[in-house]
Parts: sequence; C-alpha cells; structure tokens
Amino acid sequence: MNTLYKTPENEDPSEQLWRELDRVDGDGGAARELLAAGWPIYYREPTTPKGLQIKKYPDGRRELVRFSRQGDEVIHAL
Repeated sequence: MNTLYKTPENEDPSEQLWRELDRVDGDGGAARELLAAGWPIYYREPTTPKGLQIKKYPDGRRELVRFSRQGDEVIHAL
C-alpha cells in the first residue's frame, strides 16, 4: 500500500497529502516557478486551521481557502 494515502483513522486524508507536498518542495523552488509563470500556489503554515490551505496569487494576494472538487471556497482574505 502506498504510504502517501495511509493515514490514522482520526486524520483527514487531505492533511497527510498537504504534509507530503510540503516535503516535496522543501526549498520553495517549484512554488516560485509556478508564481513566476502566473499560477497560484497552495500551502500551509503551522497556524493554518485544519482542513484549510493558504492560496497565494502571483500578485501577492493571499486567501484562506477550503479546497474541493467543485472549486475553492474562500474563507477569508489574508
């Protein structure tokens, strides 16, 4: 079984996925490349509430969002 999706019963699977993604781009290089290309990025900080992500746009705007298949739900502009 792929350990990326193996999570404790009480943990939201998306939390594990975000932690794994954080480890992939540890130096921020990929994030900077995406922003420079005009794409927003998603990330978490230690204080980001569970189940939410920070969406940063190339122009520097940031939003606290809940990601879903239907699209981002903006919770709060940062």
